Amino acid sequence: MASTKLKLSEVEGDLFSAPEEYSLAHCVGADFAMGAGIAVKFKQIYGQVNELLAQKISSGGVAVLQDKNRFIYYLVTKPASYGSPTYESLRSSLTEMRDHMKKNNVQKLAIPRIGCGIDGLEWDKVSAELNGVFGNEEIEIVVYVFVPK
Repeated sequence: MASTKLKLSEVEGDLFSAPEEYSLAHCVGADFAMGAGIAVKFKQIYGQVNELLAQKISSGGVAVLQDKNRFIYYLVTKPASYGSPTYESLRSSLTEMRDHMKKNNVQKLAIPRIGCGIDGLEWDKVSAELNGVFGNEEIEIVVYVFVPK
């Protein structure tokens, strides 16, 4: 069994409670409507929708905001918010995020179960994509699984 450098783990809890040394990421449409799911919270907390739109990112890319010492990654996995992502667009977005993380020495990332939930991707396939993209990186990814109490 090949050893991977990636540390991928899951915890129950609120993504927005992740320690500040963790950058955050989630999936959005290229229109940045962010009207449903966890995207609504990202929009409420970080706003700056005009800055995101100004980056002119299309499906398969990643838009980035900086919040103090962390980056907030918007994985653009579909052309519009009402559309559906593909594993291919997700992989492309993850690859762009990985490259940004390497350039900026980001080694800790907190994410929800990206692309699952409303977007309908399957978590086992998504986690395989994460392993494929980040498997050789010295990166820790913590997946926050929200469990309503």
